[in-house]
Amino acid sequence: MTSLWLDGRPPAQTDVFEVGARYDAVVVGAGLTGMVTALLLARSGMRVAVLEARSLGAVTTGNTTAKLSLLQGTVLSTMRRAVSARVLRAYVEGNREGQGWLLRYLAEHEVPVQRRDAFTYATTAEGAERVARELAACRVAGLDVVETADTGLPYPTSAALRLADQAQFDPLDVLQALARDLRSRGGVLVDGTRVQGVRRGSPAVLATSRGEVAAERVVLATGTPVLDRGLYFAKLAPSRSYALAFQVPGTIPAGMYLSADVPGRSLRTAPVDGAELLLVGGNGHAVGRNPSTRRAVDDLVAWTGRWFPGAELTHRWSAQDYRSLVGVPFVGRLPRGGGQIFLATGYDKWGMTNAVSAALMLSAEILGGHLPWARTLHHRVTKPAALATGVRFNAGVAGTLVRDWLRVESGGSAPAGRPPEGQGVVHRRGLRPVGVSTVDGRTCEVSAVCTHLGAVLGWNDAERTWDCPLHGSRFGADGTLLEGPAVRDLRPADPQGAAREPAPGM
Repeated sequence: MTSLWLDGRPPAQTDVFEVGARYDAVVVGAGLTGMVTALLLARSGMRVAVLEARSLGAVTTGNTTAKLSLLQGTVLSTMRRAVSARVLRAYVEGNREGQGWLLRYLAEHEVPVQRRDAFTYATTAEGAERVARELAACRVAGLDVVETADTGLPYPTSAALRLADQAQFDPLDVLQALARDLRSRGGVLVDGTRVQGVRRGSPAVLATSRGEVAAERVVLATGTPVLDRGLYFAKLAPSRSYALAFQVPGTIPAGMYLSADVPGRSLRTAPVDGAELLLVGGNGHAVGRNPSTRRAVDDLVAWTGRWFPGAELTHRWSAQDYRSLVGVPFVGRLPRGGGQIFLATGYDKWGMTNAVSAALMLSAEILGGHLPWARTLHHRVTKPAALATGVRFNAGVAGTLVRDWLRVESGGSAPAGRPPEGQGVVHRRGLRPVGVSTVDGRTCEVSAVCTHLGAVLGWNDAERTWDCPLHGSRFGADGTLLEGPAVRDLRPADPQGAAREPAPGM
């Protein structure tokens, strides 16, 4: 499952990793947050390195639908239940500033951008109620949305909002422009280098998969922080959603759309080789908790064929996003980081605006700047209802951990024969959960225990990965770490299964 943006694109240039090198700042993660933050710091004269575990844009930024919009589905009405009107307005102002900064940058660097109207719409009575609540929240936040009956969609809607003159683009074009700019200012970008820990000090020391480097400041610009200080993994809800690209005969709706219904639907166009493709997204779910992710993808394909007859699938992919339990992203200093370590996370699928907003906040905090809206976001107060939501969420996480371990321990031993192609199963070997899968004709056996906090992993049959139902870490069929708060690969399965894996809470 390779995204439209990553497919066929030559590997990005990578710089040499210098063991023992010392920098003014190291940014961990080469997505949009990391690259904009690194550039802003390099512009100030700092010596900056970006360390990326995989490659430029390989995780969320390279798998987004890349809508640069201030109308964000039902985000504002959801957030309004947890925070004050003042915080809501500050969130929109920060996104507005991030959007403006990126549009100016793309114009200066001649990166193609398509200006489009953004729509939040519904096709059901329940969805129409959500649209009404979003309209009210937009008015509180000072966002000039209008109600409309003219969406241009090929199916009837029960309610819709429109915000004019938003934008869409190819996110890899953006990252590559930022990488060139960073290097021109003396910065370095090193891929294939996973940060596994940071020791505070003068300077801080980063332990990586290729050796140690040092920095006065460290920015964690990963989807979820790879350090557990601050326990952000317990304050974030990880989800996966799916995107498809189609060639469609006839006219394609020109706007950027997101439904308020459940399940949600996202649509936009994408210019490719002189033609317009239709991008369709949706069917999001909690990571590791969908019994068949393949069915989620198949459902999107069927839905598209129903409303866009003759649509031919060209690409399918997925992305992982994290939502803070209060709706507002976490941006700033990492607790117990000695004032040296910073983070940004929790964009709830709206990273194109929030990433740049976060980069502006982080660079201002590091360099001594002042952003009034950022101060409001830093000092926000969470309403009691949102705190209760957090308690319920983490109780559910704890319940999942216990139930999955009990299920494995009460289950049988290895089934006869290897799993069919594309399938994976968890069974008990001795006292250990073991994951067995067959991918591209190769059968692999790995520990089915997440290396983060010991959850039992589940098989993702759409992407052929092992996914953690607690905090969203994901691993390849061979145990290679792909993303999440975990920082190490899965262990190979013990052929004897003599000792049980450590299982927190068990």
